[in-house]
Amino acid sequence: MSADDRGSATVPAVAFLGVLLLLGVALGAVAAVVVAHRSAQSAADLAALAAATALAEGGDGCGAAASVAGANDAEVTRCVLSGREARISVRVAGPRWRMLDVDPEAEARAGPA
Repeated sequence: MSADDRGSATVPAVAFLGVLLLLGVALGAVAAVVVAHRSAQSAADLAALAAATALAEGGDGCGAAASVAGANDAEVTRCVLSGREARISVRVAGPRWRMLDVDPEAEARAGPA
């Protein structure tokens, strides 16, 4: 190795590390969106079950759904009650970072089989 070749791998190594850092940030953002969507789906499932239970007991299905959704940091965006069946849609606050501004929504249905 001649003296002129010393440090020649520094530029590609720094570029490679930059690409790895960018990839890590992108994967972190995608993971945050997936976690938020799973949270929304869980909140929707629980809210729909609460609404169906309240309907079966003669109570306010949408009120029960809103209460359970709120306890799970979600907001009910739609509540449709049909007989003893409840269809609930909820939204949760998603990750906020630069251009990423996502509020995942999920829907669930509950009622007698």
